[in-house]
Amino acid sequence: MMVGVNLTTVEAYDLPSVNLGLTSFLDGIPPAGPGHYFTQYVQFWHSKRFMGSKNDSALLNFADEELNALIGITQYVYQSDQPILFGGKWGLDVIIPLVYLDLDYAVSNPMFPQDNNGGVGDLVIGPFLQWDPIMGEKGPIFVHRFELSMVFPTGKYDDDRALNPGSNFFSLNPYWSATLFMGTKWTVSTRIHYLWNDTNDDPNSPSAVNKSKAGQAIHANFDVSREVMPKRLRIGLNGYYLKQITDTKYDGHDASGTREQVLGIGPGLLYSFSRDGHFFLNVYFETETKHRPEGTRINLRYTHHF
Repeated sequence: MMVGVNLTTVEAYDLPSVNLGLTSFLDGIPPAGPGHYFTQYVQFWHSKRFMGSKNDSALLNFADEELNALIGITQYVYQSDQPILFGGKWGLDVIIPLVYLDLDYAVSNPMFPQDNNGGVGDLVIGPFLQWDPIMGEKGPIFVHRFELSMVFPTGKYDDDRALNPGSNFFSLNPYWSATLFMGTKWTVSTRIHYLWNDTNDDPNSPSAVNKSKAGQAIHANFDVSREVMPKRLRIGLNGYYLKQITDTKYDGHDASGTREQVLGIGPGLLYSFSRDGHFFLNVYFETETKHRPEGTRINLRYTHHF
């Protein structure tokens, strides 16, 4: 979901939608080895405050904004059993999102950001390399993966709307994911992304801005989990962090005070019906937010191996 708020009273939120909390426990390893994977995500994001850059509200107090976003993501992954580079086995990741947006205010004001309802989001395609686990006496110790994710601007977009399912620009979002096994019960996982964005030739802006270029960012998911039912149930703590590291540009000029940041932390669980079917539940409470909406995310995910 692209949140591009450009108003005289509101600084711009320009980063595209990225993986904030969609993936969590045992992220560095495919749960059933090589083969075909189908994953369905459903994420609900509720926000009642659009944040500015100084831990203050970006909108006037009487706006009383409330944003609800329902995001459905369908993912297909093929993991081969063929190593091609430094022992890494090649694979392909394809993601198609559907997004529904509902933004309400206590008062009607056409200068406040408006949503573009629902629609298809941007297509993500990512070739990747998955390495086999490093094994110890009692099982796996460490496993990791690298993916070159590419985000194509195929989603619904309207330059008259600030909140859109699509971003209207191409992004590179490669990541490294890893899981560390600490004994037979505990694991720690992370997925670290770098985000680079191309130019938006038709930005949402009431001023005379012809082109915008969202800044670069680093974002990561992280978790710690413990197995409480052997090969069945894991519970733990999961989180994500996003930090924009360069300024957004408008018509080639840096726009200071436009860097986004958010930290989300909460509980989660992973329930395995079998070796081939897995259900995830993750809840995140956002804090330390700058220059973007702050709220609560609930993420449901089911993965099946064929």
